Amino acid sequence: MPTIVVHVMPKPEILDPQGKAVGAALPRLGFEGFASVRQGKRFELQVDGEVTDEVMAQAREAATTMLSNPVIEDVVAVEVVD
Repeated sequence: MPTIVVHVMPKPEILDPQGKAVGAALPRLGFEGFASVRQGKRFELQVDGEVTDEVMAQAREAATTMLSNPVIEDVVAVEVVD
């Protein structure tokens, strides 16, 4: 069953307190060398049948209208994975 994955990230100008908290915790846990962290969301849409251009168009529409908040978030990728 094919899966469409949608990646959503906060817009660059939006504060990301969750990403900031993770970024602050990394050095305390011994993970060094990371300048910053931004936290986003990942959605997996399983498709019944073939992934057609129409299905991808519907996934992109859902991504921009329902899965993300276009005021504060960007849809950065909509892709098919096996």
